[in-house]
Amino acid sequence: MTDNPYAPPKAAVLEPAAPQTGTYIPDGRKVAASRGVAWYSEAWTLFKGAPGTWILICVVFIVLSILLAIIPMGSLLSSIAYPAVAAGLMLGCRSIEEGTGLTVGHLFAGFKKNVGSLILVGVLYLVGTMLIMLFAGIGAALLIPTLISQGFNPSDIGSMMVLLPFILLIALVVMALMLPLIMAIWFAPALVVFHDLAPMAAMKASFHGSLKNIVPFLLYGVVGLVLPFSPLFPLALGLLSGFPLLGAPISRDYGNIFGRPA
Repeated sequence: MTDNPYAPPKAAVLEPAAPQTGTYIPDGRKVAASRGVAWYSEAWTLFKGAPGTWILICVVFIVLSILLAIIPMGSLLSSIAYPAVAAGLMLGCRSIEEGTGLTVGHLFAGFKKNVGSLILVGVLYLVGTMLIMLFAGIGAALLIPTLISQGFNPSDIGSMMVLLPFILLIALVVMALMLPLIMAIWFAPALVVFHDLAPMAAMKASFHGSLKNIVPFLLYGVVGLVLPFSPLFPLALGLLSGFPLLGAPISRDYGNIFGRPA
């Protein structure tokens, strides 16, 4: 081998290193679009990791939801507590991945760490939802004088057909406003419980991380709409694996998007 002493020095070109354990990536990074489909197979893997426990968690969750629904302000408390419950499920998914197992107690694990921040995330999400519903209500109320002036009659089919485009328009506006709010809360519980982010910072990072990965999330949603109608996916299986289906895109790609927590 011959070396040219007059040649310019050559620097090695290195690929960007993968984030190390415990490294947080602000606002996250993009993942492959194919992840939107892979989440379903990974959800099934999570379900097989502890099928009996997942079923028991579903039963406990449903019973508690019914009890909260029949007591005053119960539904409000349920909405506020959602991020803490979601964080507990994320901790449960992580325990399965680490081989330490899943327990029914994971349903309440989110109430043991950063619970104040998780509850505040729930409050912010609830306030945002209420403002959107208020906006929709105001929009519907503004239509009433117009409908009255046109002789609107609820018992008349023709009048109802005139009303339909307005209902669809309001529904589309509500969906468009709710989507950013859903994106803001999607990863927020995991960011709070794994990386100790403040509520507003977690929701902001969750929104940006979701926005960067809108394609796999859209693919995930489309498959989710079609899959229940497949003869290969019985309804019972869909109900029993509901929590893993929710947890897979968060627990598996949370680390890929924001950095694997320590």
